Amino acid sequence: MKGKVFLFSLILAACYAHAFAAGESANNHSDAADEKQEQPAKKKSRFTIGGYGEAAYSRNFFSDNYLRYTDAEKYRNSNSKHGRFDLPHVVLFFGYDFGKGWTMGTEIEFEHGGTESAVEIEDEEGGEYESEIERGGEVALEQFWIQKSFCRQFNIKIGHMIVPVGGTNMHHTPTEFFGVYRPAGENTILPCTWHETGVSIWGQAGDWRYEAMLMPGLDSDRFGRENWIKDGAASPYEFKIGNSIAGAFRIDNFSVPGLRLSLSGYVGNSFNNHLTEPKAGYKDIKGTVGIGAFDFHYNAHNWVVRGNFDYGHLSDADAITAVNKKYRDDAPSPKQNVASDAIAGGIEAGYDIFSQISKMRQKEQKFYVFARYDYYDSMHKMAGNVLKYDWCSRHRIAAGINYYPMKEIVIKGEYAIGLLKKQYNNEPALSFGIAYAGLFNL
Repeated sequence: MKGKVFLFSLILAACYAHAFAAGESANNHSDAADEKQEQPAKKKSRFTIGGYGEAAYSRNFFSDNYLRYTDAEKYRNSNSKHGRFDLPHVVLFFGYDFGKGWTMGTEIEFEHGGTESAVEIEDEEGGEYESEIERGGEVALEQFWIQKSFCRQFNIKIGHMIVPVGGTNMHHTPTEFFGVYRPAGENTILPCTWHETGVSIWGQAGDWRYEAMLMPGLDSDRFGRENWIKDGAASPYEFKIGNSIAGAFRIDNFSVPGLRLSLSGYVGNSFNNHLTEPKAGYKDIKGTVGIGAFDFHYNAHNWVVRGNFDYGHLSDADAITAVNKKYRDDAPSPKQNVASDAIAGGIEAGYDIFSQISKMRQKEQKFYVFARYDYYDSMHKMAGNVLKYDWCSRHRIAAGINYYPMKEIVIKGEYAIGLLKKQYNNEPALSFGIAYAGLFNL
């Protein structure tokens, strides 16, 4: 214990020494800087405002009937097509620098236009129409945190923040992926954007950045077949149940110019993280969720290449399936089969053709032509006798364009096709979107 305290003291001492040295260096050069300035510099505001937003349209060339998987042959030659306009995400960010290393940040997210009553066709209830008020996924306080920065190498953040697992969670603004919508694989099997209330420590030293976070565990009640553990991060209550504590970490490396390599992971129990008491015979079930993820980003020589690979395991998946199916009809659980393992991998590459046109380079405009491939399966492996649904496994191929009239704004077009196993129907779609992401000067 004394050794840990001593090590922590050394880190703080190094941080304060670094800050002191930086301040001395700034003071030594301040006189020369003042002589060069004819007018005083504008004082930097302590208040930060920004955000991002997306508007999208999709024309889907396949049937959206809720029986399209269970009775695929009936819809194999269907001429059914459907189009959808959407505002996937509109987010407002506000931050404030209190001084002395204390800062605050908050994000408010509006998904799909805001909170309203919604009508859905319930697959598990014979295709009935159901009207309901949806709490999750409509309006959410995505972030609210207070941070104390001791130095660049050591920061403590407490509050509601992004869970640093997977490439999309950490880099989810629409200028950080080529598709009109977020990468399909991670957006299917993982919460996205995943945000939890907890405590985080992070920092960067040289070419390495680290982050570690403690937070509430997921709730196995809301695990399902198509999205695996994704919906377990949400809560239908006015609070988040914290019977189980989970941990997450992320390590980034920037040693190679233009390249970021990242490794992240998560582990936590999920079975007892709900309001009801464990059922008889299931008291020893833990439902441990373990996730490992690798992602990278390369931006150099007019190329942008990104990729990810995610693998997740859920212990006791057969027991969780059995318990969930016994819940009452009005319980906030999909009551579906849950897999023991899920997988997602993807890669995209785009080339800026405006880089070859001098006039466009001078205007700092970019025009990427890109392609992307994904494979994901929310039912990669099953436990016990739990039935697997093969339509949960698919390949996805996409190609399109991204036009940046300026750094913060992008106009997108994309053709994609979901390739399912031969007993099902493929799902082609054409999508268009416009988006922005950035901070605004006051």
